Amino acid sequence: MERTAPPHETAPPPPPVADVSGLLDGMPRQRGPYGTADAGVREPVPAAVPRLRALRPWRLLPTPTGTPFTFGYATLLCLTSLISAYADPALVHALLQGSSTDVAHLVRSPELVLIGSALWVAGGVTSPFAVAFVLVLTALERRIGSWRTAGVFLLGHVLATLATEVPVGLAVLAGHLPGSSLHRLDYGVSFGVAAGIGALAGLLPLWLRLPLLTAFGWMLLTDLLAFTDPMTNWGHLIALGIGIATWPVVRRWCASRLGPAGG
Repeated sequence: MERTAPPHETAPPPPPVADVSGLLDGMPRQRGPYGTADAGVREPVPAAVPRLRALRPWRLLPTPTGTPFTFGYATLLCLTSLISAYADPALVHALLQGSSTDVAHLVRSPELVLIGSALWVAGGVTSPFAVAFVLVLTALERRIGSWRTAGVFLLGHVLATLATEVPVGLAVLAGHLPGSSLHRLDYGVSFGVAAGIGALAGLLPLWLRLPLLTAFGWMLLTDLLAFTDPMTNWGHLIALGIGIATWPVVRRWCASRLGPAGG
């Protein structure tokens, strides 16, 4: 009996695959790292890149609208500096003598000489304190406003003047200094500028505050040790301390003016 081999069994053909490309045409697709991905696949959202503030170097200088106090005051100091440089020397000496905050003038007309002495720059507009006046008061005014900046300046100017001149008057009364010390010529904006530097330091970040106070304080101490003008040098240190003492107040003013993000 002849045997025949069983027929080979073949796998059934796969079912036809439905064309679904048309269904995806209306579905949203997302761009993945390697091309277009389907809607069900999400790509990681990149972290936000912090935006750097654009540098605006012109804001270091005063403007009539942005910093009216510093701009107007600097203009006035330029005019008085021109007078002291080009006017008749006898007239200049008379003007400076009449504006001096020496003991004799403080006793007779304190309000007049305290204001008048702040209208002059010792050394002219190219002196270090004149340059510091523009840069420091501009920065301070942009942070706390015009009237408050004027208050800080006058506070340092008036208190440091009284703190240095009153001991001179007492020393003359006690016989420790000659009577000519009552008429010593004293004028300029340096006490107010020193107070402004002290106040501004409290509004700066630590990496700027420490170098500023160190450099300025070292300069004042060097001048004091040189003993060329100890009364004025002590006045600068006192004015700097007055400015530092205003930190709690100026920080509140700055926060109220610029907000938490602007300080």
